[in-house]
Amino acid sequence: MIPEAREVRLSRKDRKVLEACCRSPMTLQRDLKRARIVLLAADGRSTRSIAKEVGVQPRIVSVWRHRYADQGLEGLQDKPRPGKQPIYTKTTDKRILKLLDKPPPQGFARWTGPLLAEALGDVDVQYVWRFLRSHKIDLAARKSWCESNDPNFTAKAADVVGLYVAPPAKAIVLCVDEKPSIQALERAQGYLKLPNGRALTGQSHDYKRHGTTTLFAALEVATGKIIATHSKRRRRVEFLDFMNSLTAAFPGRKLHVILDNLNTHKKNESWLKAHPNVQFHFTPTSASWLNQIEVWFSILQGQSLSGTSFTSLKQLQEHIDAYVNAYNDKAEPFVWTKKKIRQRRFKGRRINQL
Repeated sequence: MIPEAREVRLSRKDRKVLEACCRSPMTLQRDLKRARIVLLAADGRSTRSIAKEVGVQPRIVSVWRHRYADQGLEGLQDKPRPGKQPIYTKTTDKRILKLLDKPPPQGFARWTGPLLAEALGDVDVQYVWRFLRSHKIDLAARKSWCESNDPNFTAKAADVVGLYVAPPAKAIVLCVDEKPSIQALERAQGYLKLPNGRALTGQSHDYKRHGTTTLFAALEVATGKIIATHSKRRRRVEFLDFMNSLTAAFPGRKLHVILDNLNTHKKNESWLKAHPNVQFHFTPTSASWLNQIEVWFSILQGQSLSGTSFTSLKQLQEHIDAYVNAYNDKAEPFVWTKKKIRQRRFKGRRINQL
């Protein structure tokens, strides 16, 4: 049943606004219909005739006649709607975060979306995934870190970094270390073509070993160039032989050599006494990442060794030598960007960080 028609009286100002609304090509259809209903009602037209002309139901005409008569132009605007109440709230989010602070269920290495949903009991797994994505929480990604408990961490780190950012005048700074047991593996190489047409380089799962080599390497901090040699073993005698070759490569120059805390690098006082132009600087315990040669070893692995195949140990050694020569042709020094030493507490201990 249609309510009794309300009388609509328009002021000049409201009429101009509604007529402008009807003429404007930018007016939304819903607003255009409401304006026409009010204008026609103000002209004395009946509800049914207005509905037929505008193309709406009579009850719709009645709604907007009443809305305008009671509230004016503001009544023609949509009222705010509360919408559907959300199923999950901030309390749910706090429950997920609190659960992530607890160990995963027995037998599982880490939390997953389904495990979280199951533990919560009343939260859908899709919401769990949406929440994790919105907070940039990756349950699968893993990062590793190394805590140094060296009581002299700050002093040792400052000594090493000082050699990088302000090397002594007329002296050579070298970063020295070994990459042991590099395997000469022979694998079948080729291309794999996937069903979607994409082609990938590939290699066979099985392989044949042809021995290992230990690479002794030194990075000259000022130029970024590499001096490297191969050895069958990594004993103290091989290390000192490599140091002898370095002193021969820089005759009469003061050498500052950065080393990690490997046992063969220490207790070489007799050799150092015979070579007074050489001074060893040791990185803090469990902080060999301060040695720039480790960065170069990572580059060597990624650009030269990964995914390759060798039929003999000699071929592996020649391959590495060729890469060293090519690298030295375009070598540039690494840029040390960290300048401040800060300290923070971690698990009740003070951990020093660069």
